[in-house]
Amino acid sequence: MTGSQPLIAVVGATGTGKSDLALDLAEALDGEIVNTDSMQFYRGMDIGTAKLSEEERRGVPHHLLDFLAVRDEASVADFQTLARAAVAEIRARGKRPVLVGGSGLYVRAALDVIEFPPTDPAVRQALEKEAERDGISALAERLRSVDPVSADRLSDDRRVIRALEVYEITGRPFASYMPQREYCEPTRQIGLRIPRPLLHERLEARVRRMMDQGLVEEVRALIPQGLKEARTASRAIGYRQALGVIEGELTEAEAIDSTVTATRQFARRQETWFSADPRVEWFDPAEPALLDRVLGASDVSKDAGASET
Repeated sequence: MTGSQPLIAVVGATGTGKSDLALDLAEALDGEIVNTDSMQFYRGMDIGTAKLSEEERRGVPHHLLDFLAVRDEASVADFQTLARAAVAEIRARGKRPVLVGGSGLYVRAALDVIEFPPTDPAVRQALEKEAERDGISALAERLRSVDPVSADRLSDDRRVIRALEVYEITGRPFASYMPQREYCEPTRQIGLRIPRPLLHERLEARVRRMMDQGLVEEVRALIPQGLKEARTASRAIGYRQALGVIEGELTEAEAIDSTVTATRQFARRQETWFSADPRVEWFDPAEPALLDRVLGASDVSKDAGASET
């Protein structure tokens, strides 16, 4: 990806107003938007992902929305290729790419120099069967013997299996693929952050609004498309709780409470992820003249020089 003007990425926790700022920037800079929210890749997953409607997009072209079926598994490596192609196409039309989303690894895949390890479905399936037979603890111990750094970092079963898959395919520890903070091209990351108590209030209001807008009905319509069997989409916050309502495992009130809790926890993880990146320039979305401050403070409207590291 190349360009004389810096690439712009609007990042931060869910519910902080990233979509509105990205639209403002796109309108101010004659830009187009590239989505980096991994759950917005899925067709039909609209209400629960806070996906903007066509009317809400203000006529600004959006890329990398609705390109996966709910049965599909999102791939960071595939997304990297798609995102960089979208950026190149936008620049070729003389427009300005504006990335927006809170899926941290997907943002880094688009922006940074990252090498993704290969995959092998047969190896993964063999490891999954072994985990079912012997328990994940046995695989975790094996991982510790060959990749102690990853073993210390990873507790999720799927990630332990993934780390072992990479080691068996390549002979390299999964940790060796961890990227450095090095942009592929001049880039400005604009972060939005609001006080946590206020964010919690906004997230609860958002969840209740999603339920009122018909999240359970949206999920019901996705079941025939394979939502329940999907490896990724079925785990989306709000969607798994709505499935619980449909299957009689949760009341709607319980689903709301569970979704609010999960959303707040997710927002905390997002804040931790993006706060660890010293390259992010932080703003309060409630501050006056936010757009002018972002344009001025980050020089996003000017030409940029060498890539930052």
